[in-house]
Amino acid sequence: MNTEFVLGQGWINLGYLISSVLFIWGIKGLTHPKTAVRGNRLGALGMFVAIIVTLLAKGLNFGLILGGVAVGSAIGAIAALRVQMTAMPEMVALFNGFGGAASTLVAGAALLRISDHIRLGHMTGDPTQTLIATGASGLIGTVTLTGSMIAFGKLNGSWKDTWMRFPAQKAINALLAAGALACCAWIVVDAGNVTPYWILCAIAAVLGITVTTPIGGADMPVVIALLNSYSGLAACATGFVLNNNVLIIAGSLVGASGLILTSIMCKAMNRSLGHVLFGVLGPTGSTADADEVYANVKSAGPDEIAMLFDGAQRAVIVPGYGMAVSQAQHVVRDLANVLNDMGCNVEYAIHPVAGRMPGHMNVLLAEADVPYDQLIEMDNINPTMETVDVALVIGANDVVNPDARNDPQSPIAGMPIIDVDKARTVIVVKRSLSPGFAGIPNPLFAADNTLMYFGDGKKAIQDLVNAVKEL
Repeated sequence: MNTEFVLGQGWINLGYLISSVLFIWGIKGLTHPKTAVRGNRLGALGMFVAIIVTLLAKGLNFGLILGGVAVGSAIGAIAALRVQMTAMPEMVALFNGFGGAASTLVAGAALLRISDHIRLGHMTGDPTQTLIATGASGLIGTVTLTGSMIAFGKLNGSWKDTWMRFPAQKAINALLAAGALACCAWIVVDAGNVTPYWILCAIAAVLGITVTTPIGGADMPVVIALLNSYSGLAACATGFVLNNNVLIIAGSLVGASGLILTSIMCKAMNRSLGHVLFGVLGPTGSTADADEVYANVKSAGPDEIAMLFDGAQRAVIVPGYGMAVSQAQHVVRDLANVLNDMGCNVEYAIHPVAGRMPGHMNVLLAEADVPYDQLIEMDNINPTMETVDVALVIGANDVVNPDARNDPQSPIAGMPIIDVDKARTVIVVKRSLSPGFAGIPNPLFAADNTLMYFGDGKKAIQDLVNAVKEL
C-alpha cells in the first residue's frame, strides 16, 4: 500500500540536516570510551531519522519495505548478540561487504530505471552525472563486497594467505582496473545500456579478490579500515545516483574517517598504504630458525611468577589477540586489582594494531570495566619501559618482537613495537612458541630477562591471581 502523505522538500532537507548533525556528533562521541555508547546511539538515531524522512519523502510501498527492515533487523540483532569478541573483526568485514553489495544493487536498479526512461522516451535532463556516479558505485561497491569476503575468510582462517597468488598478479590487477574504468566510460557513452554495468560488476568482483588475496594476515586491521572507507565511498556515489543528500553526507563521513583510520594504522605499522595493498611486508631477508632462536627459553609457573610481583612498584600489562581468544580480560582486570591493593602501580600498554581490528584491545578492556586512564598508548609508555619492574605480555607476539627494532632484514623491520624487552623482567603468557601473524620467531621469548608462562590465557592468569593472593 502506497502512503498518501509525502513530505515537502523543505521538511525533507530539515530532516536530512538533523540526521547529518547526529552522524557527526555520533562520530565525535566514538573518539572517547566514556562517550562511545552515546555516540553509537546518536549515530543510530541519525540513521533512523534518515530512513523515516526518506520513506515519507518518496511515498513508497511501506509493506514491502517494512518487511525487509524486519528481516534485516532480526539478522543484525542475532549476529550482534551471538558474535564473540574474537569474531568481531570478521563481522565488521562482513558488514563492509554487505554495504558494498547494497550500493552495487541500488545503483544497478537506478540504471535499469534510466534505461526504461530512455527506451520509452520519458527521459528529461542530462543523465551524465548519474551515469558517472552509477559506474563509481558499481566499481567501488563490488570491489568492497568481494574484497571483504576475502578479508572475512583470512580472519577466520578459512582462506589461506597462499591461495590465489600467481605470477604477474600486479600487472593483471592493473589490466582489470583499466577494464573496469573502460566499462565506466561505456556506461556514460552508451546511456541506457545496462550491459556494461554488469560487465563492470563482474570485472570489479574479480579485482576485489585479486587485490585482497596478496595482502598478508598481519595487515588485516589496515585492510578492514580501508574496506570500511570503500563502503562509505560506494554509499556516497550511490547518493549521487539517487540524488539523496543524506546518503552523500553519510557516505562521505564514513569514507573520510575510514581513510584517516587507515593512515593512522599504516603509520602505527611503519608501512605505506601501497605496501599494504600490494602485499609487501617489509624487507624480505631470511627468517631465523625458530629452534635456534628458542634454544634458551626459560619457563615458570604461577607461584614463581607471583614472587616476582611481590615488592614490584610498577607493572605493565601488554594485551594481545591471545587475550581475546581466551576471553581473559576479566581475570586480567582481577589481577590488576590485586596488584594495586598490594601497592603496585598497574598500567596497560596498548599497541594500535594489537588484535585483529583497530581498537580491539581497548574494546575488550572496556568490556571488563578497566579504567580508561590505565590504558597507555605505545608512544607514551615506551620512553618509561626501563622503569617497569614486571611486564606481563598476554597473547601478544609481533607487536613486542624486538627484531622490528634490531634487525633491518626482518619482515617486520621498522614496525613500531612496545619495548617490553627493556623492562627488568618480562613474563610472556602463551599457549606455545607458535609465531604471530608475521610468521617469524620472537627472540623476546628467549631473552635473559624473560620467562615464558605456558597455558590458556584465562586459566593461566586465574592461577596467577590465586598465587598472588597467597603471598
